[in-house]
This record gives sequence, structure tokens and C-alpha cells, in this order.
Amino acid sequence: MDSVTRRTFMAATAAGGAAAHAAVEKPAVLGGNKVRTKGWPKWPVFDKREEDSVRNTLLSGNWFRGNGKNVAAFEAQYAQLTGSKGCLATANGTSALITSLGALGVGAGDEVIVPPYTFVATINVVLMMNAMPVFVDTDPETFQIDAKKIEAAITDRTTCIMPVHLGGSSADLDAILKIAAKRNIPVLEDACQAHLGEWRGKKVGTWGAAGCFSFQASKNLNSGEGGAILTQSDDLLEKAYAFHNNSRGRKNTGYDFAYVARGANLRMTEFQGGLLLAQMTRLEEQSKRREQNAAYLTSLLKEIPGVMPAKMYDGCTRNAYHLYMFRYDREKFGGLDRSKFLKAMSAEGIPCSPGYGPLNKEPFLKHTLQTRGYQRIYSQKEIGRWEERSRCPQNDKLCTEAVWLTQNMLIGERSDMDQIAEAVRKIHAHAAALMRA
Repeated sequence: MDSVTRRTFMAATAAGGAAAHAAVEKPAVLGGNKVRTKGWPKWPVFDKREEDSVRNTLLSGNWFRGNGKNVAAFEAQYAQLTGSKGCLATANGTSALITSLGALGVGAGDEVIVPPYTFVATINVVLMMNAMPVFVDTDPETFQIDAKKIEAAITDRTTCIMPVHLGGSSADLDAILKIAAKRNIPVLEDACQAHLGEWRGKKVGTWGAAGCFSFQASKNLNSGEGGAILTQSDDLLEKAYAFHNNSRGRKNTGYDFAYVARGANLRMTEFQGGLLLAQMTRLEEQSKRREQNAAYLTSLLKEIPGVMPAKMYDGCTRNAYHLYMFRYDREKFGGLDRSKFLKAMSAEGIPCSPGYGPLNKEPFLKHTLQTRGYQRIYSQKEIGRWEERSRCPQNDKLCTEAVWLTQNMLIGERSDMDQIAEAVRKIHAHAAALMRA
């Protein structure tokens, strides 16, 4: 099938709706040919480097970070790569967040500022500390927390601000850090989706008191599970080490049982560390490819009415593109529902996701706050006010408009981006027919 060129599409659109319809082949869901018939790049990418790493670790018999070398080597290399003074590897990204909150002293009765548009782990870790997550609405143009609304959410119980660099782009760190410094509140960056992302030329995860990363199977740097904490504070790094090591500091060896504070076993294994060392050899090249393909795709999608790629703040000098996100305006598609848009895209061989739902409205949150433990910590008045304080109308709207493409789709060829845009053009041109289907 001949691809529809940008020039053909724009000329037809300018000539009128009927001409546009005639110029663009009908969508696959209506019986037309699929834009894409082959699969997308597989993830994870691996070769002999990973095979040797796993085999060598296995044969060494040193599978635990206490007697192996992989985890320590990864910590040193990741700190160097990100320009961080310190790095602590953990079992996963959730463990990194729990460990960081523990090291910062967050606990029962505290409040933590969080965004509503994120993975549930960002919220679960706050609940795990018996603290209260306080939601601040989303900036829909960027999909990030709206920094302009943070200060109004702060109370005398606020002990941490936890922005998420969603999808690999950066939250507005200038504004967030300014508010945090004014109130003397630590910032914990959830950078779990933002490997190599930057704010003003400096890696995200290195701006706040600490920054957390995930190496879960879908992530741009992948060891199946795994996480890391970056910090510039020697004291915080040691507190984090003890917390993730069942409250035992670095100097504890063998059966020398001495404890620092509360903690858990949240350590990374030598297998994970070895896999990450191998995966890191491809990280920069893969990241550059994602950036280039995303920039090209944005140039194509911006020409299609009703498609609004996520914007980046001026300070975001590098987007890691764990996700490629855009908003879908159904009115510009003749009222075509987003679910039908997604179905039509899938039929073209372009899998898309509707993204997150409104996390602040998840029933489990109210149920948790009504448990015996939380009622002993927070008054009924405070629990009652939580729902009102956590209303996020802009996020509610975003959750009805968002469309995601996954990071592995961006490590393919430039022509793959042409196919994504072509599929959207076909749906736009035949939206009326899709409405009737």
C-alpha cells in the first residue's frame, strides 16, 4: 500500500472535507488496508553481554550484594552517568521510594504532596509510611504536576513534595524547588520513568534531596526488577543504605547485629546489578533514537487537528521518552469517542493506551483512610477534608483525552513514525464513517 504523504493530506484538508476523505484510504477497521503489518521492536534488547553477565554471576556463587561486585559497580557507574555524588541500588523502584521516604523520616501523621497522574506506586509508598497523600492537580499540556498549585496544598503536616517526571519529561523543577526551599520541605523526585532525562542540562533525580529510578521490565533501563536512589548527601545515603538493609549500616558485617533505625530488606541482587551493567552499554544510543523519533513524530502529529502532543517545560533540556503522550480532542474528530479512536489505531497495527485513570478517585484510598490505624492518626475532620483537598478537575479531563505510545515503538525507524501519523490521518479523515460503524 502506498503511504499517504503529509503533502497529500494537507492539500486535501485545505481543499475541504470531502476531498480529504477521498484522498485518504479508509481505515482498516472499515475494511481498508492496515498501515502496519509487521511487529514493533521487541523489548528488552539483549545479546551475549547479558548472557555472559547472568552466567558469570551464576558461576561465581556470589549472588548477594554483600559478597559480590556487580551491584557496587552499577552504583558507581550510574552515579557517574547521572553526575550524582551517591547512588544506592534497591530491589525495585517502589523500594527506592520507600527507602527514600524512610531515610527522610516521613511517617505517621505526615502529609506528602503527590500528583494524581502517575503509577499507583507513587501513592502506595506514602501509605506504607502511614502518611497521607495530598494530590495536586495536573498541568494537562505537559501531563506533569501543576507546580503553581503546590503551595496552596502545603500545611504544617507537609514533610515531603514528591513530583513525578512522568513519561520521561521533567516536572517544573524551578518552581517546585523554589517553593520547597521557602518552606524548608525536602523534594523527592520520582524519576522512575526518566532515565537520562534532564532539567537545564543536569540529570533529573539529582536536583532534590533524593531521586528514585525504576528498572522494571518496561523501563528504558531494564533488569526485570530493580531500582536506584540518587542523592548528593552522604548522611542521607547512609540512612538509606541502613533502611534498605534491615536497619544495618555499611559497617555491619557477618553476625555483628547492630541497628540504626527502622528498615526492611530492599536490596538489589547481583543478577540484577550485572544485567544493568550490560543494559547500560546501549542506554545512550537508545535514548538518542527515542528523542529523534519523538521529535519527528511530534512534527507530524501537530499538523493533524485534534492531536496535541505533550509539551515540555522550557527547563526540560532532555526528555527520556519512556512514553510518548498526546491529548485527543474528540470534537476535532467529529465527536469520535476516544475508545473508538484507540480501536481504530489498533486495527491499523498501531497499539495505543488510554493511560492512567484519576488515581485520586480510586476507592482504595478512601477505604485506607477509614481504617482503624489511620483513624487513630488523623481526625475525622482531617480525613473528611482530604477528599475536598484532593480534587483535581484538570486531571479528570486529561484522563478522558490521553493517548500513549510505549518507548519500544520509538527505537525503530523514522518510517515507523510516518506510519503512526498516517494511521491518525486516516482516522481523522474518516471519523464520520467511524462514528456510524
